[in-house]
Amino acid sequence: MKRATRNSNTTTSRKSAKPSRQLKKPELLAPAGGLAAFFAALEAGADAVYCGLENFSARAKAKNFSLSDLTAMASYAHQHGKKIYVALNTLIKEAEIPLLIETLGQLQYAGIDGIIVQDLSLWRLVRNHFPDLYLHASTQMTVHNAAGVNMLAGMGFKRVVLARELSLAEISLINRQTNIELEHFVHGALCFSISGQCLFSSSITGKSGNRGRCAQPCRRRYNYRDKPGYYFSTSDLCAIDHLPQLIEAGITTFKIEGRMKSAEYVGRVVTAYRMVLDGPARERRQVLTRAKQQLELSFGRKSTTGFLTGQLPTAIAAPARQGTIGQYLGLIKTIRGKTIFVTLEGKLHIGDRLKVMPQNDQTGAGLTVISMKINQKKVKAAVAGATVTIETQAAEKISPGDAVYKVAAEQSFSASEAACRQKLARVQLPHPALYLKIALSPDRLTIYGEVSGIKLERSYTPKTSPAKDRPLDETLLSRIFAKTSTYPFILKKLTAPNLPDIFIPTSKLNEIRRDFFQQLATEIVKTEKRKRHQQHQEVMATLLPKTTCQAVADRHLTATVAAIRDIKVLDTPLVNRVAVPLTPENVRNQSKLSRTTASHRQEIIWDIPAIIFPDDWPQFKSAVKQLLSQGFSSFRLNNIGHFLLFDKATAAKLIAGSQLYSMNSETIRAWQELGINEITLPIENDRQNLGELMARKTTIPICQTIYTPIPLMTSRIPLRGIKSGSRLFSDKGDSLQLTTDHGLTVLTGSADFSLLEHLTELQASGCNRLHIDLAHCGPFSVKGRAVLNALANGENLQGTTAFNFERGLE
Repeated sequence: MKRATRNSNTTTSRKSAKPSRQLKKPELLAPAGGLAAFFAALEAGADAVYCGLENFSARAKAKNFSLSDLTAMASYAHQHGKKIYVALNTLIKEAEIPLLIETLGQLQYAGIDGIIVQDLSLWRLVRNHFPDLYLHASTQMTVHNAAGVNMLAGMGFKRVVLARELSLAEISLINRQTNIELEHFVHGALCFSISGQCLFSSSITGKSGNRGRCAQPCRRRYNYRDKPGYYFSTSDLCAIDHLPQLIEAGITTFKIEGRMKSAEYVGRVVTAYRMVLDGPARERRQVLTRAKQQLELSFGRKSTTGFLTGQLPTAIAAPARQGTIGQYLGLIKTIRGKTIFVTLEGKLHIGDRLKVMPQNDQTGAGLTVISMKINQKKVKAAVAGATVTIETQAAEKISPGDAVYKVAAEQSFSASEAACRQKLARVQLPHPALYLKIALSPDRLTIYGEVSGIKLERSYTPKTSPAKDRPLDETLLSRIFAKTSTYPFILKKLTAPNLPDIFIPTSKLNEIRRDFFQQLATEIVKTEKRKRHQQHQEVMATLLPKTTCQAVADRHLTATVAAIRDIKVLDTPLVNRVAVPLTPENVRNQSKLSRTTASHRQEIIWDIPAIIFPDDWPQFKSAVKQLLSQGFSSFRLNNIGHFLLFDKATAAKLIAGSQLYSMNSETIRAWQELGINEITLPIENDRQNLGELMARKTTIPICQTIYTPIPLMTSRIPLRGIKSGSRLFSDKGDSLQLTTDHGLTVLTGSADFSLLEHLTELQASGCNRLHIDLAHCGPFSVKGRAVLNALANGENLQGTTAFNFERGLE
């Protein structure tokens, strides 16, 4: 079903929007990781669902859906007054662009209500070629201030999913400065890292969270000073107590996380939030009590209100608590053969599903309670305090001391996949109107048909006879040709002028109808396929052409340092530019530069921090204005909102930092059209994608980082009792360093990223702009000098990692 083309504003707005939103009941948006969850969500009262496709989904492990599924799901949702959104919120590799174009073309005809995106290649392709698709900015874009929202609004986005690290006061401040739809998570799993700022899984396994394949290393156990704990495993968000405040703050969509969750979970959580949204204000306390009872049956992790209250969430990450989802029931006391003994800390019923988690960092075992005993007597239920015995085939995978969690209740129910498939197959798809004209002579019947501009004419020679009683007329023909239930159209109008007084058997007319409709349906499919193929070819023709990589001999090196005083590294023959973090300290100290050093202003890049919360924005706006007035012109941007630090007429040189992810040539073109003058590629890239990207004929300088520490996670969550600079260790002995700065917690890997031994290969691909980050060690330290020496000699450094460059990025 194709939506009428809309006129979207695709120019970049540089001003804050005026508030124009009126308070109304927000949309309740639920996850659908499978068909059962899709139906459960809508039947429980969700206003909309969001789901993923088999490709480009940030929950690649979810069941996800085919495009044919999606068309029927969209029809079902719309027939029930609901909406459906599709998450395409992953980073896109260069080789995936053709499939992405094909997917967007199909989605445009599927009748969905919006797509959720992270990679700006989708923004560029949708704006230029698929204008019927509405864009929602994923939380993966790390939008956490009004500048980010307004920038996206100016680009034509309809909705922004805000970062989960914002308080109600910060959300309200953003809302007062914008007029776009704001979406916020209200329930479900939280990440320790700010979304879009996590390389943890990618660093350890090559499976990128930015590409929907997170291996969840943050849920594992780590050791601090020989004290084991789940330091980065967060509680689940539950904002059910704060829905009125979120509405008042300007949130228009309440989002429930959980595309990896069961239909039972989705149904119960939606039911709870629907209760509160629809319940009368005078009965709020009673309604909340009933809603929370529903949530208790969803068996999530311990809950937290996150950052909403504005206070630092001390209980959001409790090291002593394992991150397993479910209701904690107790520890395994002993095991005898296939029988486990547990003293319960909660209720247990026959049919409940359990997860047994070991004390180490290994995957747990699952089981369903088929039978259980108390004191050798079979029982159907047990209460807290009872010691029960349960027989299980998984006993050999379980050890005394393992923790037992209930993950689903005996009374839970979800429809089978087969039942859901049957239900989906019965959905009536929206069909275009069919117009028929029938001309009849004594020996020939000719049918002219038109559907959505597709025309078909066919003639038949049925056996006729003079009409004895009632001759053939439009009423009879309309009744026969209205039988279109098995075809992709519906009869809108039939005309048959000047019919002779003849008779044709109804059976013959039905035969003619079936033949004509089958030919018309075939023609519709062929035409639609031809149109999509033509559109695909037209879009493909707009891509940058491939070219032969031209090897370069010269190098242009940018070095990042921590303090403005270290810009004297420019005196090193290897270094052409220096990047300095845009901090209040560095801005103050730059005025102390000597005249000689001040002459290097054009060689200094001010590196803007990716995270600038609303209260800090005016300070950074003022700093940028000051620096521009003093002759500095180069700034490295690391968040979509950073564009609005600059007036439209400012002649600043804007460089895309690695956190403005550029994995493909269409994204690079998008940044270029937004005003970027140079691209810094992300460090989690791999060799193959880098080569395919460099083979495109881009017209903008591309810089590759060749040495830097790897920021595994950046978080607003403080870890109590752990000092900045401390190290934690995994059960495998991997070392992680934790630092805190300006209210952010940063986790860094023990091995720095290095492509120093691949310089010849990079230059052969045409990449001669290089970047090294020495802010963590200083350019004149022993380590800093070792990096510069290795760069000069094209040597590798011991104890470094090539990250995904050699092993590949999934």
